[in-house]
Amino acid sequence: MSETNGFPRRTFMKAAGAGAAVLTAGCLGAPQSGDASAEAATPEPEAQLAEARSVDLDRIAADPTELPDPVDWSEPRHHEVELETTERVAEIEPGVTFNYMTFEDRIPGPMVRVRRGDTVTLRLTSSEDNSLPHNIDFHAVYGPGGGADDTTIAPGESAEIQFKATYPGVFIYHCAVPNMDHHISAGMFGAILVEPEDGLPEVDRELYFGQHELYTTGEAGEKGHHEFDVEAMKREEPTYVCLNGEAYAFTGDGYGPVTVDKGDRVRIFHASGGPNLTSSWHGIGNVWETFYRDGDLVSDPDRYVETAPVAPGTVAAAEIDTPVPGPIKLVDHALSRVARKGMLGVIQVEGEPEPEIFNPDP
Repeated sequence: MSETNGFPRRTFMKAAGAGAAVLTAGCLGAPQSGDASAEAATPEPEAQLAEARSVDLDRIAADPTELPDPVDWSEPRHHEVELETTERVAEIEPGVTFNYMTFEDRIPGPMVRVRRGDTVTLRLTSSEDNSLPHNIDFHAVYGPGGGADDTTIAPGESAEIQFKATYPGVFIYHCAVPNMDHHISAGMFGAILVEPEDGLPEVDRELYFGQHELYTTGEAGEKGHHEFDVEAMKREEPTYVCLNGEAYAFTGDGYGPVTVDKGDRVRIFHASGGPNLTSSWHGIGNVWETFYRDGDLVSDPDRYVETAPVAPGTVAAAEIDTPVPGPIKLVDHALSRVARKGMLGVIQVEGEPEPEIFNPDP
């Protein structure tokens, strides 16, 4: 397989021109039966198959190890941040495609990392290839719509705002157009980390994940292109519950586990995009030794938490110790989402056994 930026590229079949039609239908509501214009706009399956072509696309799942370095400055700074909104087709799992919407072609969108008191100039651009309006709402912003009111743009347009990071914590950002539930479900969310003035405790590794639901016209695992299902979203009945946009992306069946060394202290940021389900965040074979509930980085953290609720529109942070080798499975403990809908990732701890802590063969 060919690679871009170290990521495998997958080849799959996609009906030519289907992407924009699906996105539009998803946002504005499914056409009613008997609507002649809607029927005419939807090709028959045979026509879709005849027009299908082979397309190579990068993966949609963001690399959990790609996040900015910790704050190492002690005076306010000014940051220039540029984000592009995109609409693209990619795989939920091998052989199953979907029309995603993203910030910077990844799910979750890139983490923005600043210090309390810093100023951010944000420039948001909508790709000329898009078919829908987009914007951005930062939960870390005092201002109308968290900035959404002043960043609503059409395809090919740009907007710029400036804000001061007044309060510390780790917060969601997301698209907030009127059909925001669809846009967030399709991938338009990320995190902004506003570190306290004194920074965060030092750790050996940091990881960044995002959970969200996909509502599609197909069943989980059904091969082919899945369109967005507005009615399923209204019922809050997702086909998939994903980690970073794909089913089982960071397992042996996907891109492989994320590896850390035994003894590493690891901080994990978990962005719950939703748009509807609360995550029961749990690490199988470990515990949230230090847990920053609801992204609160200044109150005393909780300790030794087994499973924690992370509501839609929230970023939680946790620190774990890794005293023994083996897999740590990141799950939503609403376990049907793990067994049947894709919500599983693995951190593989590498190193020599520690039988005094865990002995599999006493």
